[in-house]
Amino acid sequence: MNSENSYQEYGKELEKRLRLKTLPLAVKLIKTKKEIPGTAQRPLEDYGHHLSLCQSYQKSRREGTTIAMLKEDNWCFEPVVGYGLAEPPEYFMEGHNRFPQDVESLEAGRHYAEEFPKLETGKYIGVVSAPLKAANFTPDLTMIYCDSEQLSLLLLGREYKHGYNLNCSLSSHAACVYAVVPVIQRGKCQVAIPCRGDRYSAMAEDDEMIFAVPRDKMKDLMTGLRHVKETGSEIPREYRVYPEYPLGKSYKKIAEIIGYI
Repeated sequence: MNSENSYQEYGKELEKRLRLKTLPLAVKLIKTKKEIPGTAQRPLEDYGHHLSLCQSYQKSRREGTTIAMLKEDNWCFEPVVGYGLAEPPEYFMEGHNRFPQDVESLEAGRHYAEEFPKLETGKYIGVVSAPLKAANFTPDLTMIYCDSEQLSLLLLGREYKHGYNLNCSLSSHAACVYAVVPVIQRGKCQVAIPCRGDRYSAMAEDDEMIFAVPRDKMKDLMTGLRHVKETGSEIPREYRVYPEYPLGKSYKKIAEIIGYI
């Protein structure tokens, strides 16, 4: 099985295992137009208007559309800067993106700009998104919109291999940047919160979070999800609301060692 088929199978398994409401996304940053799949739509060419990147991701995850977004297709500037499609302008770096609407001072706005995740300018020309189960390219990462229960299961699957906690930076802005750029930079999973644009302009729901996993960690994630299912962590789950429910073996033993049971 080639890598594209493997990821397509992962997409189908994730949908079923997590009971997702929308499709897991394959996301790939591209360096040349030759990397644009023949099935991809371009907003300016095919729709006659721009889209914000969050809107193109929503079309991919809700409609099953493959979309290629180059700099000129974008409406919102944040992924243009974050993905390195253009040099960050000084006006942005001075803090005007956040001040005075969101922060107390221009200095606070500058702090946001300084911490804003950014890829090397000029390395990529755009990004392609598609449903993971139908993507005809190998993604750089998989992006999953999920609720807190599904996120908990994904984190369990992620922790299976090495057990380490997931440390990540959260922001109220630019979900399309915070869910993608750190994954590309560090090669590690990331959790992000849908931003205002994602909610107001692209239909992200109130209970949704974003979990992103790099290409090289997908196999470990799927192995972990399969394992924790065998030990009882799966969706749907039988709920319990009664005192002194049965404890797992290690939970009971550690409680006895501490001495409160």
